Amino acid sequence: MPHTSAEPLDLLLFPTWLVPVEPAGVVLKNHALGIRDGRIVLIAPREHAGQHVANETRDLSGMLLAPGLVNAHGHAAMTLFRGLADDLPLMTWLHEHVWPAESRWVDEAFIKAGTELAIAEQLQSGITCFSDMYFFPEVVSQLVHKHGVRAQITIPVLDFPIPGARNADEALRKGVGLFDDLKHHPRLSIAFGPHAPYSVSDDKLESIRTLVAEMDIGIHMHVHETAHEVEEALNHYGERPLARLARLQLLGPRFQAVHMTQVNDDDIALLVEHNCSVIHCPESNLKLASGFCPVERLWEAGVNVGIGTDGAASNNDLDLLGETRTAALLAKAVSGSAAALNAHRALRMATLNGARALGLDDHTGSLEIGKFADLVAFDLSRLAQQPVYDPVSQLIYSSGRDCVRHVWVAGKQLLDDRHLTRMDEEQLIATAQEWGEKISSKH
Repeated sequence: MPHTSAEPLDLLLFPTWLVPVEPAGVVLKNHALGIRDGRIVLIAPREHAGQHVANETRDLSGMLLAPGLVNAHGHAAMTLFRGLADDLPLMTWLHEHVWPAESRWVDEAFIKAGTELAIAEQLQSGITCFSDMYFFPEVVSQLVHKHGVRAQITIPVLDFPIPGARNADEALRKGVGLFDDLKHHPRLSIAFGPHAPYSVSDDKLESIRTLVAEMDIGIHMHVHETAHEVEEALNHYGERPLARLARLQLLGPRFQAVHMTQVNDDDIALLVEHNCSVIHCPESNLKLASGFCPVERLWEAGVNVGIGTDGAASNNDLDLLGETRTAALLAKAVSGSAAALNAHRALRMATLNGARALGLDDHTGSLEIGKFADLVAFDLSRLAQQPVYDPVSQLIYSSGRDCVRHVWVAGKQLLDDRHLTRMDEEQLIATAQEWGEKISSKH
């Protein structure tokens, strides 16, 4: 609803540049943004905005105000495994290091410490919304609620026992219960997270299909992560993993296919036909030598592509701005076109496309009247970013996450001049170091 002068704004921001992301490619210079009750109620030229009364105003000179970044795939608590098993192939990494470490260490205390570390790192990186695919989702949901961020929490489902669930049926039951508890939460949404086609059987996938149809929620799944995965599926099922998921009727607008490094024309046709989203995790894919997601081909075909960091155990950071720069550069090399995934489209991938993939694009991902005020102010005033011709190009190609100055989620400031407002950074570091010492002594 448009602002009326009789009602004061809660907060009025005056950045040098305002990038709404929708409409695409727009940079508004010397505009202001006004917030009331956690939502954006005003975007106007500076001279008009000055006529409005506000309880608080902030001068953001030299800064670019953009939608908060959306980290569309990760495993938050795996921050505590950061650097534990580097420079290994995916299956060796999983079977010989990560899964054994998880079975030994992951409990509710581990999830709490690792997730809080991840939330803090993401806020300092300009991320206001993240998708988490990890164990004890009920613990993660409490932390998301406590610390004021936005998240899609996916219920992990595998054919074997996992921390917090003795089997897939128990995981599904707990997921339904968590959904019922949180379905009216303004910052939390629930999805099912079957791990991958090779780790979840047909009958469990059919159970998930039934539940998501009843609950109208998303499915978040690693798909076509490696060539080996596709070859094994062809040997075992006689069809590619995505084709199997289509046969089982799992594909649809709420399906989030993570990785998709092995893509042929038939795969693209299925993604388009079912209006699925793809979540691109370039740095994890590069580090594990998994392959290259053909982002430009997907984009040209009309597939919605978001971006994720993956977990800190295979990246090794939760830096979505850095991830987006890698994605833009990689897209050019993979497609053979320097014009592929330009800076504005890359920023859209890290914001609105991610929100759309998670089913949250009505709430976040762009700066539009009526949406939640999920915002990040990037400082472009420093030496290494001068001169500024196109601030979005400067953000994607010349800036690191250390340029993140302020972050708001639903109008609440969670990062103020790089300082966390609700979290104790020194305590988070000390706790992480304690876990690191404990894990390294037994690894």
